[in-house]
This record gives sequence, C-alpha cells and structure tokens, in this order.
Amino acid sequence: MLLDDEMLISMDNGEEKVMKILFTYESEARKKQYVFLYEKDDEENVMVFSYNENDLTLHEIEDEEEYKEAEEVLNAFYVENKIQSIKEK
Repeated sequence: MLLDDEMLISMDNGEEKVMKILFTYESEARKKQYVFLYEKDDEENVMVFSYNENDLTLHEIEDEEEYKEAEEVLNAFYVENKIQSIKEK
C-alpha cells in the first residue's frame, strides 16, 4: 500500500518503483506542474517530471531551459529547508 507521499512509477525497462514525493511545483509561465521524486533508499538522487494533473501521467523534461528552471526550483527548495532547519535549532 502506498503512503500519501509515495508514487508508483514504471521505468522504461518495465520495472516498477515506489518513489517518495519530495514536493510538487507549478510553473505559471509554462502552465505546467512538476513533481520531484526520489527513491526511499537514495534521497540524494532526485528526479523531476512534468505531469498532467487530470490523469497523473509523468513526462520526462527534454527541453534544456525547462530542466534548468526545475534545477533552480530544487536548489531553492534545499536552501529554504536549510534556512528553516537553522531557525528551528
């Protein structure tokens, strides 16, 4: 059974993996939604996909500029979480 922060995805080789959802993001400029995922055993290897909210179909990001934007969002997420953890100490 999947938890609320988990998603089952099918890999290109047919293997299915349970991925943890790190966070989601909506780009108003691109009119797209993104999900940032990682494997339970590998929190450092984050994957990002755009997705269709209606049917939850994941799409690989192939445009270099779009991928760079997603990387910037991920970096900002890490910075914000680092600042938050410092404030909580």
